[in-house]
Amino acid sequence: MPSIDINCDCGESFGNWAMGNDQQIIPLITTSNIACGFHAGDPVTMRRSVEYAHAAGGVVGAHPGMPDLLGFGRRRMAITPDEGYAYTLYQAGALTAVLKAKGMALHHVKPHGALYSMLNEEWDLAEAVCRAIIDVCPRPMLYWAGPSAGRALPEVARTAGIRLVEEAYFDLEYDAQGRLILQRGVGGVDLKALRQKVQHFLETGEVIATTGQRIKLQAESICVHGDGASSLDVVKTVRQVIEEHGWRIAPVQV
Repeated sequence: MPSIDINCDCGESFGNWAMGNDQQIIPLITTSNIACGFHAGDPVTMRRSVEYAHAAGGVVGAHPGMPDLLGFGRRRMAITPDEGYAYTLYQAGALTAVLKAKGMALHHVKPHGALYSMLNEEWDLAEAVCRAIIDVCPRPMLYWAGPSAGRALPEVARTAGIRLVEEAYFDLEYDAQGRLILQRGVGGVDLKALRQKVQHFLETGEVIATTGQRIKLQAESICVHGDGASSLDVVKTVRQVIEEHGWRIAPVQV
């Protein structure tokens, strides 16, 4: 039976400011990417998100970003490779301590926002972040939007022996080069179109760009956004289509 993972960025609330729907979404996914306090999240939110994942039997990865709470980590900052290493290690290390308290281990690292965009292009920064992933993950693993060929961090990760997990997105669109068309928050999603996209991927291993090109993906995980108006319906629809096709929903094995 073929298997696929469902992951979601979680733990993005901060103090009294609530973001996302973690309590309802985490039990429906297999992998939680938890914010670690730089772009979002705080110690209580991190602990609570880990508890939800633990109760659901899921796995947890670190979702490190820029030290930019006001901009939600979506603004580029001029950082050195040494800073990129330290930022990744610091954030993932904090989450590792929370996980250890629940008898869990860090599953992977998945960079957020502007840090993700920079790591597509900046090779020196990518090498530094790879070192941090190796130093903080018991079995180093990186989640990245596919197709990842030619992107700095995935290429460096492959060379360094880090397990690379490519993701597919169905609540965002792709351009002709296979890059995600990013947007601030995910609004209401057309669930009929979403269903068709997931079906097409499961049957062909392809996503279709806004320009009509068919793009091959070797994706092992589907990423869903937890902060959109229809996020819960999106997760339920993705699960339903996978189950209808006879696929198993399970975390990626290390």
